[in-house]
Amino acid sequence: MELIREKIERVKAFLQPKGITKRWITSTLLVTAIVLFIILAVCIFAVAGYYNSYASNTLYSYANDSVITFFSPYLDGTDEAFQEKSMEFVENFTDKSKVEVVVVDKHGEVCVSSSGFKGQETLENMEDVNVAMKSKTGISSWKGFNSNGEHIMSVAMVFPTSDGNFKGAIRFVTSLRAIDTQINAFVAIVFLIYLLALGFVTFSGAFFVRTIVVPVRKINDATKAFTQGNIDARIELHGDEKDEINELADSVNNMLNEVSATDKIKNDFISTVSHELRTPLTAIKGWGEMLRELGPDDIELTKRGTDIIISESERLSQLVEELLNFSRLQNGTLSLRLEKIDVLAELDETIFVFKERSKRDGIELTYSAPDLPAPMMADPNRIKQVFVNILDNAFKYTEQGGMVSVEAFIDDEKLIIQVLDTGCGIAQEDLPNVKMKFYKANIQVRGSGIGLAVVDELVKMHNGTLDIQSKLGIGTTVTIVLPIEKVVIEDNVNLINDIIGDDLLDV
Repeated sequence: MELIREKIERVKAFLQPKGITKRWITSTLLVTAIVLFIILAVCIFAVAGYYNSYASNTLYSYANDSVITFFSPYLDGTDEAFQEKSMEFVENFTDKSKVEVVVVDKHGEVCVSSSGFKGQETLENMEDVNVAMKSKTGISSWKGFNSNGEHIMSVAMVFPTSDGNFKGAIRFVTSLRAIDTQINAFVAIVFLIYLLALGFVTFSGAFFVRTIVVPVRKINDATKAFTQGNIDARIELHGDEKDEINELADSVNNMLNEVSATDKIKNDFISTVSHELRTPLTAIKGWGEMLRELGPDDIELTKRGTDIIISESERLSQLVEELLNFSRLQNGTLSLRLEKIDVLAELDETIFVFKERSKRDGIELTYSAPDLPAPMMADPNRIKQVFVNILDNAFKYTEQGGMVSVEAFIDDEKLIIQVLDTGCGIAQEDLPNVKMKFYKANIQVRGSGIGLAVVDELVKMHNGTLDIQSKLGIGTTVTIVLPIEKVVIEDNVNLINDIIGDDLLDV
């Protein structure tokens, strides 16, 4: 019973197809069926027309030959002579087994017949004779059923006298039974071929459609499961052939892998940012409550508490600024306020700020830069932000006793800045991802994971490049390349000479 119910459901599903299958059935299969049917009909009509035309031409040939070659000399003679010649013609007719010959006299009565039966028909029911008598050519054909219900074809020709009177007529009648049998056999064969062709197209097409529908359904199921929370959902297709469907499945799987990885990174980012926000807030709240309870006499502890509150507030401000910049980056609203600046001057200011940090953290900071200016159209605040973030990362990942080295040099119309540290380094598998949004190679070190992504975008907005090379346990080298205007050495020499000259005059 269950098997029967399952088969019924399959039939219903076939009769009510959906999607691609429905479109294929209503288009390709329907068109194929119509085309094959038209071809079938044309073939049947062509064959039937050929056989009928052959039979008709044969009868017409008999009629023309009989009048021209035999009856013409006797049309103006006596009725007895006409009847005698009619009997002679019928007796000598060679195809009596296939064709019945009937001669009708001027009274419309059958005077002689090759079948031997007279008076079976009258002029009134001889449709071919009646049409021939009205025809200008005096000859006509007819196809239908006789009184016995047999399918026949007949050709009649009237015999006019020289004065235009009706002398009689001759009819050639043949059975269409053999022709009908042949046509029916042909129709059966062609119809069988039609069914076989339609069946082949149906099953081959269904198989082809299945090769598309089934993988597409798997892709749809996997993506639906993924959107419903199953992040491990993937598309599994069988077969080694890399067709368009398999390529699509691979692309979707790659997309799902990237989305999963991005989702994990985002979750880690949220966790990291939450921790980064919670830590300074906790410190600020704790010291605020403590300072509220302390009396004004404990000056040293009060100073320490306020210093921590200020430090953590600055840390919060920096984090919020990173988040704001990242938000602008995501929304495409991160803009530049361009003006002509000396990039090296901005780098000098940044290095000056980090000198105090290097003393506090116990990290050696070295700096080397040319004495020449490095002019370019840039946003000074964004350029300084780039330098601050790069140096901040270098210090964060370098332990006490390590070294951070900054070297800048000019190569034609390019300013190259290299920041080298002796920190923990970055693993090779993490190196391609360090500039991705939310990515953190070392989760043990505080940070939001978006600083390098913002820095990379800012460098690109200034038509520059940012490259990171690192070895785990050895250190990291960050190279920034910025396009600058060409520096004319002669102008600077003249400027120096002017300055020296003025100083000598003052002395």
